[in-house]
Amino acid sequence: MRLTSETDDRRADVAPREARTETGAQTGRAADRQRDKAAASARSLLLTVLGEFVLPRRGEVWTGTLVTALGALGVEEKSARQALSRTAAEGLLESVRHGRKVRWNLTEAGDRLLREGTERIYGFMRGPHGWDGRWLVVTAGVPEAQRQLRHRLRTKLTWLGLGSPSPTLWIVPDASKEAAVRDVIHELDLADRAYAWTGPSASIGDAAKLITAAWDLDDVEKRYLAFIERFERLAVESDRDAFVNQVLLIQEWRHFPFLDPDLPAELLEHDWPGPRAAAVFHDLHNRWHRRAQAEWDRMDEGAAARS
Repeated sequence: MRLTSETDDRRADVAPREARTETGAQTGRAADRQRDKAAASARSLLLTVLGEFVLPRRGEVWTGTLVTALGALGVEEKSARQALSRTAAEGLLESVRHGRKVRWNLTEAGDRLLREGTERIYGFMRGPHGWDGRWLVVTAGVPEAQRQLRHRLRTKLTWLGLGSPSPTLWIVPDASKEAAVRDVIHELDLADRAYAWTGPSASIGDAAKLITAAWDLDDVEKRYLAFIERFERLAVESDRDAFVNQVLLIQEWRHFPFLDPDLPAELLEHDWPGPRAAAVFHDLHNRWHRRAQAEWDRMDEGAAARS
């Protein structure tokens, strides 16, 4: 009996230690995920700031300006500097030292990325467009083992508005995107594993079901309505408010070209809120632009004056 009791005591002692170890591991993983999320958020905000305020100013900016700007958006200085370092490591920024200060310049790759993004973001759903009834259909097979390549292909085709109703198959009701898709296929060296067709759909199957399988339009619609409700009520009382709200406005709007294929009216079943959300975006952006830019100039002048 004594042996059994000692064994039970040891088990009773080990169990809480194991539970504590597991709880500690879970807490550590949760903390890691939170840090990763914060880092991703800081980098995303940094790219928005670079595109809106740095790109139009010859692609040059002081470290202090970016740290101050991101600080106004709730990003801690350490996270801001880490986001800068990571963006530079990706080849989008390069640093030039001026005494004790550092000035960042957009690289050629960074300039190209931001210009392409700016064109897509500000041109997206800018106005109604007709449809000639033709679709672009692409099939591109990438093995499961090549996950990074699969991710890059998905990201680039989604950015162009294509949806995937089934594995390896991509569609969009816009045959004019053939050249852009061809560029992606060649860039990723998939020319020997991809094929594409353009033309009208045959009277086989249900186009509505195909669209539902390719894009989650119910979710996109909810996001548009939330965007409208969130931003059209915002009031700006200072240049700092204008700067913060301008960045957050762009930050939220820039997701929609990834989510919404901007389908022609013929393929939508009801009044789509996308155009209304686009009108809110452009109206507020224009309304806040001057004051947001003035606040940026003040932050930049302050950074330049600091020794």
